[in-house]
Amino acid sequence: MSRAYYQASAAAFIKASEDAILGQMTAAHGFDLDMLQRNAWIEQFAVLKAALEGFARGTLFLEFAIPRMGKRADAVLVIDNKVIVLEFKVGTNHFERNALDQVEDYALDLKNFHLGSHNALVIPVLIATAAPVPESQSLQFNGDDVASPVLANASSLPALLKQLITSRPGVEISAGDWLSAGYRPTPTIVEAARALYEQHTVEEITRSDAGAKNLSDTATAIQKIIDQAKETKTKAICFITGVPGAGKTLAGLNVATKRTLEHLEDHAVFLSGNGPLVAVLQEALARDKAERDGISKKVALREVKSFVQPIHHFRDEYLRDLNAPDERVVIFDEAQRAWTRDKAVKFMRERGNKEFDTSEPDFLISVMDRHPDWCVVICLVGGGQEINTGEAGLGEWAAALTDKYKDWKIFSSDRLSEPEYTALSEDAEKLRETATSIADLHLNVSIRSFRAETLSQFVSCVLENDPGAAARLYKEIAGRYPIAVTRNLSTARGWVRAQARGSERYGLLASSGARRLRPEGIEVRQKIDPAAWFLNERSDVRSSYYCEETATEFDVQGLELDWAAIGWDADLRYARDTWHYWDFKGSRWQQVKALEPRVYLKNAYRVLLTRARQGMIVFVPPGDDRDPTRPPSFYDPTYEYLLKCGLPAL
Repeated sequence: MSRAYYQASAAAFIKASEDAILGQMTAAHGFDLDMLQRNAWIEQFAVLKAALEGFARGTLFLEFAIPRMGKRADAVLVIDNKVIVLEFKVGTNHFERNALDQVEDYALDLKNFHLGSHNALVIPVLIATAAPVPESQSLQFNGDDVASPVLANASSLPALLKQLITSRPGVEISAGDWLSAGYRPTPTIVEAARALYEQHTVEEITRSDAGAKNLSDTATAIQKIIDQAKETKTKAICFITGVPGAGKTLAGLNVATKRTLEHLEDHAVFLSGNGPLVAVLQEALARDKAERDGISKKVALREVKSFVQPIHHFRDEYLRDLNAPDERVVIFDEAQRAWTRDKAVKFMRERGNKEFDTSEPDFLISVMDRHPDWCVVICLVGGGQEINTGEAGLGEWAAALTDKYKDWKIFSSDRLSEPEYTALSEDAEKLRETATSIADLHLNVSIRSFRAETLSQFVSCVLENDPGAAARLYKEIAGRYPIAVTRNLSTARGWVRAQARGSERYGLLASSGARRLRPEGIEVRQKIDPAAWFLNERSDVRSSYYCEETATEFDVQGLELDWAAIGWDADLRYARDTWHYWDFKGSRWQQVKALEPRVYLKNAYRVLLTRARQGMIVFVPPGDDRDPTRPPSFYDPTYEYLLKCGLPAL
């Protein structure tokens, strides 16, 4: 993705002919240019030339790439100590909210991810060429030196630019250095899937710094394993591990798209047992494809479903069809959540299949084993992510491979034997003994929380009852990644709304066991529509923005928000210097004593506390002495513990 279609000094741009600029833009565009876009560009040229008349300095970039979003800003003016982002709505006579969000998103993206913009004043400007503008508007900068969007029309832009340029003078930016500065984006999984599906590379849309370089290294290691298996006609399985938010799903999507585009005969597919993740990805890709190709969403969805599928659909298809699948490369997301034999057998018998008698990992490997020569299975494994009864962890994968498929070559990250990956299974240790260990198959840096790479470590300290270490870690991240705690739900909702800018997404989360948050207005038994909750605009009451519908760990695992408000109930409560585990059944709490459900409950909070990319607030209710199911004594010690972990109270 070239950085800009056109670049010139302000003075050179003014002197250049319309045809010369248009020719360069069209050549860089690389696609057939429709008349609507051509006319819009021509009007933009005229408006910009009038606005920049007399400018002796400054460099203009047209159609400047914003890789994380897979889009381009109409224009960026780098002048003095400022980066001015200009978004045009040609012929429009009003300022739309989504356009304001769009230009503010561009500005925030540059500030957060473009190294050359880190020390600049970044100013988003929305130009609706035919709209009336406010008689007076002030330039207001936020704490990160990104201004709130300012408005202009075709005639007001010249005066506005002069006003912006003279405000807050500082050290001049070199436009050449600014352009060549590194770009380190951290896309959401939805943004990444969209960009990869549009044939961008993982290097274009992700960070390139040394701390996160192993995402590319992991991709290279996987491609090498696939190529080797194909060349030697062998079967291979590899286990990729990573901390929460490190990009495991992104790594899997990258393999699926790369093999699909470059090796059509291999037929790669991305499978996940995470229903909400599949629903959100399919819907997002289908919406984009329908808009881009001018087809119905129904038609687009059919094509998208061949690329991203629920794992259960794949399983059911090859229960009916006993042939080898078309796919040679299969990526299983959240492999640790595949079903045990008992759960799979029970489920299949409830559906009338009384012959099914194996675990989900065993069956899935057996399907791929039907290939007479080669295939590759890629398992993406999250540490501490099992959150439901019947999820196998790595044990069932290990048992199947060591007992039945001994001719398969096994590759794994060098972290596979660590406790968060083997907590529920002794069999998982067998994988370490038989696998070829490759360090690049572990993703050790969170790219979700780009403001705080050590967030997952902080969360682990909180959940593992190490408040001293948690407090020390929070001191390190507090300036970049705010976390607060409150006893008031309205305060929590107001906090996330106040933090978010542009289209940054926020929402309300709670564990599926948080049954006694209902008196506070949090109902976890009311199921959300994941696609609507994660994708729809702020005007839709079903969207996360309303903070009315609550998503649980089952809805958000593998997905993310920018800002999160998290309700903390008495299912996981702190008392007498340790954590206690409870399940609300009928009309009372029952203590959870068995190890497995306790692990699931702790992991549920681990998932919730690692969903936010930029910050979060935890709501611990005050309780009610009149209600025996939620007295203050169930909540006060948890609140005090979180304060001890360093979180400020609001």
